[in-house]
Amino acid sequence: MRLELLGSVRAWCDGTEILLGPPKQRAVIGVLVSRINEIVGVEEIVDAVWGSAVPQTAANGVHTYVAGLRRVLDPGRGRRESGGVLVSSGGGYALCLDPGHVDTALFERHHAQARRLHGQGRLPEALREFDTALGLWRGDAYANVPGPFAEMERTRLGELRMTAVEEWAADMLAVGRHAEVVPVLSNLVAKEPLRERLRWFLMLTLYRCGRRAHALGVYRETRRLLSEELGLEPGIELQTLHSHILEGHPDLLGRVTDVAALRESCRPHTRNPAPPLTETLVRPAQLPYSARGFVGRSTELAELDLLTAQSGGRREMRPTLVVLEGAPGVGKSTLALHAARRLAGRFPDGQLYVDLEGSAPRHRALSGLDALAQVLRSLGVPNSRLPDDLAGRTALYRSLMHGKRMLVVLDDAVNAEQVRPLVPSGPSCVLVTSRRAQRGLVVRDGAYRIGLKPLDLGESVRLLTYLIGEGRMEGQRDAAARLAEMCGRLPLALRIAAEGLADHPRLSFADMVQQHAAEEGRLDRLAVEDDVAASLRAAYDVVYDALPADAARLFRLLGLHQGELITVAAGAALTETDLATAAQLLQVLADHHMIEEAGGGRYRFHTLLRIYAAECAEREPSRHRTVALARLLAEEEFASAM
Repeated sequence: MRLELLGSVRAWCDGTEILLGPPKQRAVIGVLVSRINEIVGVEEIVDAVWGSAVPQTAANGVHTYVAGLRRVLDPGRGRRESGGVLVSSGGGYALCLDPGHVDTALFERHHAQARRLHGQGRLPEALREFDTALGLWRGDAYANVPGPFAEMERTRLGELRMTAVEEWAADMLAVGRHAEVVPVLSNLVAKEPLRERLRWFLMLTLYRCGRRAHALGVYRETRRLLSEELGLEPGIELQTLHSHILEGHPDLLGRVTDVAALRESCRPHTRNPAPPLTETLVRPAQLPYSARGFVGRSTELAELDLLTAQSGGRREMRPTLVVLEGAPGVGKSTLALHAARRLAGRFPDGQLYVDLEGSAPRHRALSGLDALAQVLRSLGVPNSRLPDDLAGRTALYRSLMHGKRMLVVLDDAVNAEQVRPLVPSGPSCVLVTSRRAQRGLVVRDGAYRIGLKPLDLGESVRLLTYLIGEGRMEGQRDAAARLAEMCGRLPLALRIAAEGLADHPRLSFADMVQQHAAEEGRLDRLAVEDDVAASLRAAYDVVYDALPADAARLFRLLGLHQGELITVAAGAALTETDLATAAQLLQVLADHHMIEEAGGGRYRFHTLLRIYAAECAEREPSRHRTVALARLLAEEEFASAM
């Protein structure tokens, strides 16, 4: 089987085209091809195909489209048979295929080989590889395929194609085959009229073909377009090339085997250039200390160990990006730091740590621009050499990190825009912690998501035992287990409770259980005086304050809900909205980890978040609470009568 994505999405088997079905079905296979031989979760596929406009039936739609793809890709295989080209596993699907049978993988492979040959000075061989790579294109990538993922891939692959064309043009000029370049560049300039580097090559090629007037005409057209569209003048390289053409500069007609040197001559230079920044690169070791008494998380640690072990052998040398997600107090940062210390030996070039301050109360989260300034200073870049803009700092950071095996911990991220500038190229590993679901990093950046739940009961008691001491635990294990449940088995709450016991040596576990028995005031007791970071209510406040207004209102009203499971119908009744709107708002709360999914379109509260929601319900006017509760009771009566 062979798959084509560099144009319309098509599939072929034994020379016969396979019809892949409607646009969204082709969008699904496009997502699976991008992560070939890997399990892609249903939620990830939904985000990739529908983006923010997710219908209530999206998950069922994915299953329908996968079934349709199986019928055409595995026509002889029964619906429930395992194996084949398209397999299901672990709540997702995987496309099992040799990457060499996919044109996108072939394009990137031949492009990389062409670059290697160019670097070795073997230009004729490099040109053959460029020709093979560019010959795979039949139009715009993912043509006529809907969805945000397809749009991002169109942009990414289109940029790679333009880069490959420019590199091909440079090598063609270097071997004196300029006449063959003109029609290709003229075609592409018409499609990408504002891409100055293409126009630079076209001007030089025309001049070498003896078409000086046409070369100058390209410059005039470029200047007019840039002025009309962007209000800008051409860049310094184009301006300098224009001047060289007017002067008849001898370098333009010489046998140019080093087009890069000619381009360099068209760039501005200072008389006393600063020393290269790579000389200042230092080996950072920035991991902060982590809390004592780490317990549990064996599954997550094993997964992190496997992911980082695999990253070192990847040919494309892309970084491993892992997001640890979960509710406040569940131990994301502790796990990230514990794992980072275990894995540090695999990353000999150092460890970087950035607190992105996504949940710092009364503070604005750290921007990507400011975070890059912090990281670049850590790498030895003086303030005088810091670019002023985000793109400049990102480029400098990635240049300094190129080829380095570095471990980067980005703690407490708000969104993907904070994280992306801090993800280097090459064989590094980036661990991100966040209180929000970061699906964008999964869809666009290939991140792995690891969701953290509370500790199990045995691990919770082990943590209390470690913090308090075996002696205090004697004869009190049952009371300790009850206390752990009252703390929701959250590491932060357990540590606060243990600190309370340490401060009062005569206080027994049974005494503390009695203190925590009433839900009213429990969150007050799970706090450390004068330390906002050690307060569950303060942590919940930060997440609640970041919710959209309609989602925050639903959260308040859910504080009136007394049942174990929350249905979409209950959410719709409380907010007096339709089912689709209620489902969307419930998903927003789940993405912020203020409720958790219980399967079947139902949700539930974590123990302590239920208490917090009940407190928040008091902020709703009394009349609104009464009316909402009446609607909820009517809905429950109707549901029970059905």
